[in-house]
Amino acid sequence: MFVYALFSLGQVLVEAVARARRPQGLQPLHRYWQCHAHLGSDGLELYVLKQLELQRIVSRVAPLLGLVATMIPMGPALVAVAAGNTQGMAQNLVVAFAAVIVALLAAAITFVVQTLRKRWLMEELNVLLIGLDAAPVAVPTPAHGHAHDAVPSRATRELAHG
Repeated sequence: MFVYALFSLGQVLVEAVARARRPQGLQPLHRYWQCHAHLGSDGLELYVLKQLELQRIVSRVAPLLGLVATMIPMGPALVAVAAGNTQGMAQNLVVAFAAVIVALLAAAITFVVQTLRKRWLMEELNVLLIGLDAAPVAVPTPAHGHAHDAVPSRATRELAHG
């Protein structure tokens, strides 16, 4: 997860530089919409959720796995304390604390990456949805009549709060 976090950080830094050079140049949702307009606004929102899913999972699961990785060497450390082996205890505690630190760093990095990417994608989604509302013809969907309802979908509410 830490390697993935570093990879994600590199990706978002490259994307940030590209966005600074060409503010309107990077528009992944616009490109997606050009090929998948038939999916409507719900399809766009689902695409955004999919783009953020792995970072969200890593930012929430990494601390849990860090706790597990901390607890595993604690058993041998306690056995070493009971046997009077302070060097064995210290070695196990180093492993335990290193594990939790690496996990927390991975979580922090992926949280920042997810937050930045979420904002960028939500800004772009907002522009697209405003464009859909202004368009004279909407992409129909059987359930709602139009692909751009005024009521935010569950996916949009999830993006806004999660």
